Amino acid sequence: MKYDIIIIGGGLGGLTAGAKLAKEGKSVLLLEQHDRPGGCATTFSRKDFILEVGLHEMDGMHPRDMKTKIFRDLGISERVEFLELPEFYRFKNERFDIVVPHDPLEAASILLENFPGEEEAIAKYFEHLLNARKIIAASDPGNDRSLGSWLDEITGNDDLKLVLLGNLGYFHDDPYALSYYYYITAQGSYYGGRANFIKGGSQKLSDALSDIITGNGGAVKLRSLVTAVVFRGNIPEGVEYLQKENGSSSTLQRDESEDIIINSSLPDFARKLMPPGTGSNLLSCIESMETGASLLTVYYGFKKSLVKVGNRNYSTFLYDESVKSQKDIVINNHSDFDRRSFTFVDYSQVDSGLAPEGKSVGAACCIDYLSDWEGLGRAEYLEKKKKAAEAITRRLEKLIAGFTEAVEYIEVATSLSIKRYTLNPGGEVYGFAQVPNKPLTYLDELPGNIYVASAWGKFGGGFSGVIFSGYMTAMDILRKGRAPG
Repeated sequence: MKYDIIIIGGGLGGLTAGAKLAKEGKSVLLLEQHDRPGGCATTFSRKDFILEVGLHEMDGMHPRDMKTKIFRDLGISERVEFLELPEFYRFKNERFDIVVPHDPLEAASILLENFPGEEEAIAKYFEHLLNARKIIAASDPGNDRSLGSWLDEITGNDDLKLVLLGNLGYFHDDPYALSYYYYITAQGSYYGGRANFIKGGSQKLSDALSDIITGNGGAVKLRSLVTAVVFRGNIPEGVEYLQKENGSSSTLQRDESEDIIINSSLPDFARKLMPPGTGSNLLSCIESMETGASLLTVYYGFKKSLVKVGNRNYSTFLYDESVKSQKDIVINNHSDFDRRSFTFVDYSQVDSGLAPEGKSVGAACCIDYLSDWEGLGRAEYLEKKKKAAEAITRRLEKLIAGFTEAVEYIEVATSLSIKRYTLNPGGEVYGFAQVPNKPLTYLDELPGNIYVASAWGKFGGGFSGVIFSGYMTAMDILRKGRAPG
């Protein structure tokens, strides 16, 4: 069958692009190898619990936020309920225990109480975050530097820098390798527009976007693994894919389109699905580019609400005592799980819809690396996961008295799990790392009718980045299809 657009991958970028294109009358086929749409924006069920794969908090959702405009255009707000979160995050180490609100004035005031004498640094920090677009537009495009070096410029107080970097894992694993431009834009959206959780989990958003595609005449085929993009010269003609049937059998199918959207791993697309010459050119452009880290998550189902246990915070970033300064962060990310810094999200702090009344769900998440898990035998792998969960649970018991007694269910997902379900080669969740002055010339190596709508594109990773990428990709295709006025 012939379609206007075929989308390879059903993450949020591909779903957003497909929803917009289908809504505008384009015939869309979206192919996803997993059994549900969403990529990392999914949930899964265990016992009484709905466990959230990727979403802790979604930034923005204020009138000026691009996502607000996108969701209004697509009719998402009528399909999905967004819950405003009570605070940005709690930062805790052996020296400080600080709850940072989303309101920038309140946040600055709390930081000043804890760091008297740092008025100038705190004022400059929020000035740059709240005016990111203006500051970047007025700067030399090549004048980007690392977030770590910028923080070193504005303050010499290591503890203040660590508190400001509480949620660094939302973006990267090392402040000295993260773009200052990227950070002030992304972090500024949390302060400038608060944040939300999706009631029922991020699968609700993914399913809503999928329903928009099918409701407008498009097709979403799950358990469909693309094995080849068919080219005529350098121009795509369509794709071949294996569609899994009931049981283990699969059938090879082929559908046609001259416009292809990539919502899967760009390195794998270049290696496996592009013509040898073109694919080699793309690979040579991206082989030296740094990829983002992966994540390890310990999922918890609780027999009672942690609010009743005594926890008062939605999101807590627990930094190990070994982290004294910025340079220690990336070192700590490679340490054992009894010392590695992590985030704990208590979904019972909002009406999350993830557990039956009287029960609750939570997740502990830390930076992870595929190299720590590859090559292990099955028994060794399971034992290492068990020890990671035990170490993190012990630390949470120290943080929240009664935590362990409240636990009913535990499951661990590693970077290897993410690789298996997303097919990202390193289990990456953020695509290419957002390093200072990250080049975008690699995108020029793609034929004009192949588009990238994912964390591997120019907007980067995270929910906002991939949603922007998907929507702007759709707009590029729609503009291309319009006759000159």
